[in-house]
Amino acid sequence: MEKEIFGNKAPKKECTDQKCPYHGQINVKNELLTGKVVKKDTNKSATIEWEKSYYVPKYERYEKRKTKLHARLPSCLENSVFVGRIETNELYNPKLRDFHPGRDWILTRILWLSGTEEGKNKGGDVDSHDRYIYIHGSPEDIEMGYPGSRGCIRMRNSDVIELFNLVNVGTRVTISES
Repeated sequence: MEKEIFGNKAPKKECTDQKCPYHGQINVKNELLTGKVVKKDTNKSATIEWEKSYYVPKYERYEKRKTKLHARLPSCLENSVFVGRIETNELYNPKLRDFHPGRDWILTRILWLSGTEEGKNKGGDVDSHDRYIYIHGSPEDIEMGYPGSRGCIRMRNSDVIELFNLVNVGTRVTISES
């Protein structure tokens, strides 16, 4: 039987993560929490925070309390969507692409590039950083090796995850046509 959580069917891609709600041993309560991601780690975990009101009988008032929860993103859910460097909390699928036909699909990870050559890729209208030029993941059905992103370098999701885990902020990157 295929597991379904809040109306979302298990991804077709299987994973071996024991903490995956679809393929692992984690039971999910029948409760949907909505919060804000306040911290995101490269090890596919995040800290989510939300506010709740609690009634304090002694003072006959409500007080707001912040609650935090640690969550993880298993490998079967790697198609997280970014727009303008912000994760949208969407997972890429063909129906989503049909709903947003003009969107440049930036998935999984972003390596934001910053130019070093004044007038070529740094400063003014050519600044790679200010123009949001990235190395990023792409849908699996997109053909690689051809221009198609808006100035970015597209990679397969598994490849960009591997690269993301290998490099540190400030690593010098040389991009050439050969």
